[in-house]
Amino acid sequence: MHVNESLVQDIVQEVVAQLHISESAARSRGVFSDMNEAIAAAKRAQSVIRRMSLDQREKIIGNIRRKTHESAETLARMGVNETGMGNVGHKILKHHLVADKTPGTEDLKTTAWSGDRGLTLVEMGPFGVIGAITPCTNPSETVICNSIGMIAAGNTVVFNPHPQAIKTSIFALNLINEASIEAGGPDNVACTVDKPTLESSAIMMKHKDIPLIAATGGPGVVTAVLSSGKRGIGAGAGNPPVVVDETADVRKAAQDIVNGCTFDNNLPCIAEKEIVAVDSIADELMNHMIQEQGCYLISRDEQDKLIKTVLTPKGLNRKCVGRDAKTLLGMIGVAVPDNIRCIVFEGEKEHPLIAEELMMPILGLVRARDIDDAIEKAVWLEHGNRHSAHIHSKNIDHITKYAREIDTAILVKNAPSYAALGFGGEGYCTFTIASRTGEGLTSARTFTKSRRCVMADSLCIR
Repeated sequence: MHVNESLVQDIVQEVVAQLHISESAARSRGVFSDMNEAIAAAKRAQSVIRRMSLDQREKIIGNIRRKTHESAETLARMGVNETGMGNVGHKILKHHLVADKTPGTEDLKTTAWSGDRGLTLVEMGPFGVIGAITPCTNPSETVICNSIGMIAAGNTVVFNPHPQAIKTSIFALNLINEASIEAGGPDNVACTVDKPTLESSAIMMKHKDIPLIAATGGPGVVTAVLSSGKRGIGAGAGNPPVVVDETADVRKAAQDIVNGCTFDNNLPCIAEKEIVAVDSIADELMNHMIQEQGCYLISRDEQDKLIKTVLTPKGLNRKCVGRDAKTLLGMIGVAVPDNIRCIVFEGEKEHPLIAEELMMPILGLVRARDIDDAIEKAVWLEHGNRHSAHIHSKNIDHITKYAREIDTAILVKNAPSYAALGFGGEGYCTFTIASRTGEGLTSARTFTKSRRCVMADSLCIR
């Protein structure tokens, strides 16, 4: 009998991964049955972290980075298996990205004034124990990214993860606490509850020992955080439009747009969600996407079926979020080859599959008369979230006008959306983009408070 060696290897790897997961679950750190206990443990750990030098904190962070690299595939597979969302290969890349490009203690800067009347310093100090709410779309990535920045700033953190991703989130927390202990730090630098609920979230938001809350999720959770009476960092929804004008490299634009839209099956909040193309190049753009980039053009009848499948009276059908194009088309009875990775069509900006943020590889194209019309439509489609937007153009004036009008935390020019996170572009990585509360791309400095220290008439030695 012929034995498929590749299949055997895959089975062995899966068994090893499951054993690894089971072993980690048995020695989970930072996990409590009660939110109050989790916060108390994090508070004790923070009393240690805040006294540690930046070098000591950086050793913990370096250990988190190393362990994230080592566990990237395990975390990616856990995330997809538990939530049913996303792409394992892309999630592996995201974990390597968060390990390499999330800022640590180097992000903390001291400002100084020295003059005739002495020396004044403004330094970045920790808040204490931060409460964090994380999504099921990027569960372990967000937990690790937040933890690196918060620990670098001298805080500890208590998470209320999305229940749909609790196993993956706990695995990430376990990794973080092990990294701290191995580097000489305390346990419970990152904590959670084993069964997160709305009630546990409410306890966290009202607790006297939580001065700051960082929420990454939909508009509902951000609104709840901003109504808590605490300082809130809100990373909410977006519906990022991508504008393509008549000066763009249209073939490259088609490739970049589809690559960005399909990355991790469109789960990143920054991903291209719809296209606004100037009429003179719209047909060429659509042709490149269909002929060269694995896009399937759906008919009007198929659009209607897709609308009924992915949208419900209560919002998005969760069974569709983060699924690949072939799976989505299969749900409406359309069979396509494996190379199809994106669903495309043309419609007005009010079309339900265009106006609604879907988090699926579905791209509707809206035609515009000229750049001014394109900008107007893109601003409407972004819905004032001020989150992310993209443009393909070689006209600096067009880019500048779009940037001013759209006024988003992120604007990517002539590249896939993921360039915004340092993946194929410059800059650092984050999975908490606080557009609604104005912090933008969060990092260690976001999780600090400013403290001024004044020495009058001394320490000026000029």
